Amino acid sequence: MSTIRNQRLKGQLELTWTNKDQRLLSHGEDTYEWTTPDDYRVSEVRLLHDIATVGETHKDAERAKDNLLIRGDALHALTSLKELPEFAAEYRGKVRLAYIDPPFNTGQMFEHYNDAVEHSVWLTQMRDRLTQIHELLADNGSLWLHLDDSEMAYCRVILDEVFGRQNYVGTVVWETDAGRRNDTDISTVQDYILVVAKDKSIWRKQRNLLPRTPEQEKRYRNPDNDPRGPWLQGADSTARSGSDALRYEVALPSGRTVVPPKGVFWRFSRENFDRALAEDRVYFGKDGDGMPIVKRYLSEVQGGVVPRSLWLASEVGSNMTAKRDHLRKMFPDLPAFATPKPEGLLERVIHIATDPGDIVLDCFAGSGTTAAVAHKMGRRWVTSELSATNLADYTRPRLEKVVNNEDPRGITASIGWQGGGGFRVMEVGPSMFEADEDGGILLAEWATNGAFAEAVCAQLGYERLGAESRPFSGRKGRMRLAVVDGVAGDTEVDFLVSHLADGERLTLVAKAATEDAQDRLRTLSPGSRLRTAPRDLLRVRSHGKAAQ
Repeated sequence: MSTIRNQRLKGQLELTWTNKDQRLLSHGEDTYEWTTPDDYRVSEVRLLHDIATVGETHKDAERAKDNLLIRGDALHALTSLKELPEFAAEYRGKVRLAYIDPPFNTGQMFEHYNDAVEHSVWLTQMRDRLTQIHELLADNGSLWLHLDDSEMAYCRVILDEVFGRQNYVGTVVWETDAGRRNDTDISTVQDYILVVAKDKSIWRKQRNLLPRTPEQEKRYRNPDNDPRGPWLQGADSTARSGSDALRYEVALPSGRTVVPPKGVFWRFSRENFDRALAEDRVYFGKDGDGMPIVKRYLSEVQGGVVPRSLWLASEVGSNMTAKRDHLRKMFPDLPAFATPKPEGLLERVIHIATDPGDIVLDCFAGSGTTAAVAHKMGRRWVTSELSATNLADYTRPRLEKVVNNEDPRGITASIGWQGGGGFRVMEVGPSMFEADEDGGILLAEWATNGAFAEAVCAQLGYERLGAESRPFSGRKGRMRLAVVDGVAGDTEVDFLVSHLADGERLTLVAKAATEDAQDRLRTLSPGSRLRTAPRDLLRVRSHGKAAQ
């Protein structure tokens, strides 16, 4: 092995692509714009508007605690979840599982781009969303990223950059189709699920094992009627590797003495064998003349089996079973959803990665499989979908059927699901800023009165206050936020400062201010500040952080 001494190392291993230093803005369902990281539109916090509620939900004041179905781009939805104070309190650092099944970039996306740019668009999208998901995950949380081989290798490197290579858990290979195609070079019948943890050392201790299958249970037998129950019956307790210390003599009950043949060794040390013998844990066969077997009782082993990396369609289902046996029967009058995932697949993921009551996130809802399975398994969930058509035709109707006990397929029967619960339908709000013909930035027409105050709270990271807290619109620690839909002058400053409690300071945001207002505010309340919209709000968001 070569040795490097007294050399300064530069740089780091990373994946590069066209415009990696840029960001992408979504304009609708299939149009994107490259921009710089300091563009305020990248970090703008959009409001989440209530559209409807289904089944049992919380009061509007506690809406963040509901299961959430969000219509809008994943980037905006994730930003809102981690930045809006009411949602950040529920989701930031608290999501136990993020399972995402993004578009695979198989050449069907972004047809107006050439291959190099299309690839870069996809990688940039994934990098930005993975970074946000990392902030939402709990310390014992994990991300399961479902891909085919079009981008899997590239995305593995991005995951190393975002999560750290030390937090890579493994790659699940899922058999998508039990059949075979004969019209291609190699019949591809698998997808990949890349698994990474927020902190692998924590996740490994808290992840769940899979239940044993009947075949695995049959390996534990009790041929000698041991009162301690079934035990694992191995071969002859020998191995092909070891040391001379593992080639000692063993006296059998029949009187015969045995020692492993040359090149073969006992699987247990002399000390461990003698201890097992004293505890009557060694089996020598029915006539007492067989090679010794040290018993391993079923009652003493861990409560399940470690998941393997190969998941067969016969175990968790396939694309075809999800399409043919579930969605086509659920929506017989609609075109078949392209590549739905079977509920058995998500059941296994959610079982391994979460416990009842944990939060499951999927920012590419598609047909709604993740949310449907999470709901049936007693987990909280939040999912977003960019396509209004998908949400209206598949995602929302499917979840309504789950709540109303009108979905008898999937895992419903195996887990005894009988309906119940509910969810809230929300929509990512529009930008509070608009550009004029000359490129200047103005406030959007809707940003007036209460809507203006709510949007300002979102941009500056203040907790929104109700009518009982007037004249203040928000708070952040000892800071109070007041929003004036007009010009702030001495009169407004005097009035607002008079309502501050001892030790409190004021952030005043107005659409304009008189020349003396700022000085008067500083004189009456040192440490308070006055900002004008949109100019100062743009400056705050361009720096990617809210005002303190």
